[in-house]
Amino acid sequence: MELSGKKIVLGLSGGVACYKAAELCRALSKAGAEVHVVMTDAATHFITAVTMQALSGHPVHSSQWDARIDNNMAHIDLSRGADAILIAPCSADFLFKLAHGVCDDLLSTLCLARPQQLPLLVAPAMNVEMWQKPATQRNVEQLREDGVTLFGPAAGEQACGEVGLGRMLEPQQLLEELIAAFQPKVLAGKRVLITAGPTFEAIDPVRGITNLSSGKMGYAVARAAREAGAEVTLISGPTALDAPFGVQRLNVQSARQMHDAVMAQLDGQHVFIAVAAVADWRVLNSSEQKMKKQADGSVPELKFEQNPDILAAVAARTNLSGHPYCVGFAAESENLIEFGASKREKKGIPLLVGNIGHHTFGQDDNTIILFDENGHTVLPRAGKLNLARQLISEISKRLAQTSLFK
Repeated sequence: MELSGKKIVLGLSGGVACYKAAELCRALSKAGAEVHVVMTDAATHFITAVTMQALSGHPVHSSQWDARIDNNMAHIDLSRGADAILIAPCSADFLFKLAHGVCDDLLSTLCLARPQQLPLLVAPAMNVEMWQKPATQRNVEQLREDGVTLFGPAAGEQACGEVGLGRMLEPQQLLEELIAAFQPKVLAGKRVLITAGPTFEAIDPVRGITNLSSGKMGYAVARAAREAGAEVTLISGPTALDAPFGVQRLNVQSARQMHDAVMAQLDGQHVFIAVAAVADWRVLNSSEQKMKKQADGSVPELKFEQNPDILAAVAARTNLSGHPYCVGFAAESENLIEFGASKREKKGIPLLVGNIGHHTFGQDDNTIILFDENGHTVLPRAGKLNLARQLISEISKRLAQTSLFK
């Protein structure tokens, strides 16, 4: 219930993407938000007020002269006490109204009359040609200068059959963007490189050695860093997870591939967070063809060699150049306090996050311990996204004490 206690005014302007607004309204409510819907007359041609009332659980407003409002000032009362106004979809016409202070209906008047500190968020939705026109781009630039936040648009196939920028973001993406809007931007302007998931070391073309990591913690850290305002690159081993919205994901399989990808992306990064469960060894004598069972029952003898230590390699570079700030993860099966403190010193990094591997792999929650030069701090069991946000907050505090934040 990440939006519990939040009051959201959801505005709909005219456009086919109104059908997505219905799903978005449902998602906001399921996330705990109190949703109040305001529709333009054009929006009612695409979806009914009855639908939006059923999904939001509140009366839908579309008239400036709504007698249901005690003082008949819907443009004032609806925004008071709200935590955000989200216009989705926001048509080209409505972008113009917002950019020029037009107030010729309830929704546009409400936006102009909103309290100064109330966030106004818009999700553009229009044909690609409309989006690309200089007039639209001038309106977009004006809105950004005025402090309005734009979510999207996305590129893709449009209802008219054309393809390009102008699609409204999907409801789940908008939900993530709205949740992110309420998070402190403690990493604004910073670039963060993260590894996540397991690695896979081939035995032959169809078999390999891996581990039980689901990637959930690493993906949660990537989302939390992006919510905090960072530009995030996620290097991921094989997982079934979708990349968090707004995060660039690079897919790899083996530990050596992950090492090479990390080193290739390292320049210009402010923070490196090594969450991935990387295999310590790879098969030295892997086969180019599938190994067959032998009639005499004999089994192949596998030989191993050590994989490159990604975190140690990055830490060594940090010791020379002063960046990036390195954070490691350690998955142990016992003696976490002892092994975690020892591993942090061995790796030569300022912060290490420890957990019991078989208690967290594949789970949605966890408990972690932060190890630094002052000792250790336990973060009690919570959802992985909650823990990830706490970790990002701790990293930002430490960054503030380094030259990276100067």
